[in-house]
Amino acid sequence: MNEKFLLPMILALTMLIGAFATPTVQPTAVPAPTTAPTVVPTLAPTVAPSPAPLTFTDGLKRTVKLSKPAQRIVSLAPSTTEMLFAVGAGKQVVGRDKYSDYPSETKSITALVDTFPKVNLESVVALKPDLVIAASIINQEQIKAMEDNGLTVFLVGNPKTFDDLYQTLVTVGQLTGHEAEAKKLSDGLKERVKAVNDKVKSVTKKPKVYYELDATDPLKPYTAGSDTFIDFLIVAAGGENAVTLKNYAQISSEELVKQNPDIILLGDAKFGITIESVGKRAGWSAIAAVKNNKVIAFDDDLASRPGPRLVDGLEIMAKVFQPELFK
Repeated sequence: MNEKFLLPMILALTMLIGAFATPTVQPTAVPAPTTAPTVVPTLAPTVAPSPAPLTFTDGLKRTVKLSKPAQRIVSLAPSTTEMLFAVGAGKQVVGRDKYSDYPSETKSITALVDTFPKVNLESVVALKPDLVIAASIINQEQIKAMEDNGLTVFLVGNPKTFDDLYQTLVTVGQLTGHEAEAKKLSDGLKERVKAVNDKVKSVTKKPKVYYELDATDPLKPYTAGSDTFIDFLIVAAGGENAVTLKNYAQISSEELVKQNPDIILLGDAKFGITIESVGKRAGWSAIAAVKNNKVIAFDDDLASRPGPRLVDGLEIMAKVFQPELFK
């Protein structure tokens, strides 16, 4: 081919290739941010605070602490066992003293080797309780011995009034996680006591009452004088205690004949003392209660066990002392 025609052809081909070539695109620069980016801080995990310990004051004015309501409880007295069942904590009782016999469910609970006159520590420790509930019959030396063995002990004091009883039941409810049930129980007992009080408050004629605890020596039996809950019950039920002694004491037959009670309540009937045997005691046939057939067998558990059934005892006494008010 002629050279003068070759050069124009090369130029035309070059221009044609350039027309179909992909143009090179320069990247667009991203402008720098005008503000610093937000940095989200890493939060430390939230740790729930430990619950504050439950703090109580027992019958010895000691401070007793629990990390939570007790779930494994050993009861060392019939009264405290009855309280535990009454507030709904019966299933949490893993051990009891051998005299606890109410309610009937107590029969399925392990009875301790011994609790009186001295608590058998080994039998209590073996049950691994998180709380031991004792009554005033357990002395401070034994309480210390239990605590020295790693046990937490709460002593329930004997009530002197029904208000004391109500508060004790609420405390037992708090100790065991049954505060609502205990409050309901206490409120119900208050209503029953009030019903008796309302009936007997205007009574002017009050019978003289002798309450017998133990006539192992029939010429000098044990009875309940002033400063006892039995005395409190007698008065609250519309009666008058025929015994002028203080606390629990023995009274001579001569003194009792002199006091001449109108009603005799045999709290020791469960131990075999019969109504008939009372009239056969020297000089007792002259007592008004004997002459008028007012010697009555009484369930001592309703008066001597400072638990919720004290209200049962009050109601029964009131009906005996003031029968015309409860017809």
